[in-house]
Amino acid sequence: MPAMALQKTLIVVVGPTAIGKTALAIKLAQHFDTEVISADSRQFFKEMEIGTAKPSTEELAAAPHHFINSHSVQTLFSTGDFESQALLLIESLFKTHQILIMVGGSGLYIDALCKGLDALPDTNMNIREQLNLQLANEGIEAIKSQLAEHDPEYYAKVDQANPQRMIRGLEFFLSTGTKLSAHLTNSKKIRPFKIVKIGLNMDRAALYERINLRVDQMMSAGLLEEVKSLQAFRNYNALNTVGYSELFAHLDGDLSLAEAVEKIKQNTRRFAKRQLTWFRRDDSTAWFEPNQQDAVINHIVQQIS
Repeated sequence: MPAMALQKTLIVVVGPTAIGKTALAIKLAQHFDTEVISADSRQFFKEMEIGTAKPSTEELAAAPHHFINSHSVQTLFSTGDFESQALLLIESLFKTHQILIMVGGSGLYIDALCKGLDALPDTNMNIREQLNLQLANEGIEAIKSQLAEHDPEYYAKVDQANPQRMIRGLEFFLSTGTKLSAHLTNSKKIRPFKIVKIGLNMDRAALYERINLRVDQMMSAGLLEEVKSLQAFRNYNALNTVGYSELFAHLDGDLSLAEAVEKIKQNTRRFAKRQLTWFRRDDSTAWFEPNQQDAVINHIVQQIS
């Protein structure tokens, strides 16, 4: 019989892509007889299946999941939207559960839920469209140089491999005339539940091997055909992501298929490295290897008892 938490507790499972977060989340959900909330910014979208490594049909049946296939790529779903919707869901689920599981590799979305976002003024959607068009026509350097000029503080800390994060900073300045960095207070909101963070990590070479294998499996499962079917949506933010943008480049004739697949592997490895850098900043995270599921459960029991 699972340990009873003394207070409402959200267990948050983080780590790089392909590390085994889904398997651990399901194990925990079954052990504590509870439900799983996804915090993966790509698995929200129902049109993106193979390239996002969503839980399989069997995995989804093993425990109730939320925020999987919940939105369309044609819908704007921001970190702020996730924060507000996930908090409402958590409040509802805590009526029947003492413990909930959140799992994902999207650090910004996890921070939004655990720490909260600053209240920001609205921005001009027309400006966002213009910047996305500029990105498509002129490339990332044009966005970088403008952001560095208008908001050097935000530019210094933003993930410069993520064009949408940079567009967000530039869009904010051009819409409001003020710097996004000046509005980010980093003041943490107090949540009405306990948060226990679990991080997964492993030998870097072994992780990269897993990533390469997963990409090969995605290609065998029909990722290229999935990308072809999404050509009409390619300008939406959700599809400007690893596994899709490289294959769009292949379909445009810019890369051979072999080059595109190698690019997906390379970019996924870089993404995993950035994920680890992000999650390691949080001293409250307890780290384990993927094969230490029982040790994770013991740690959680100690934290909640």
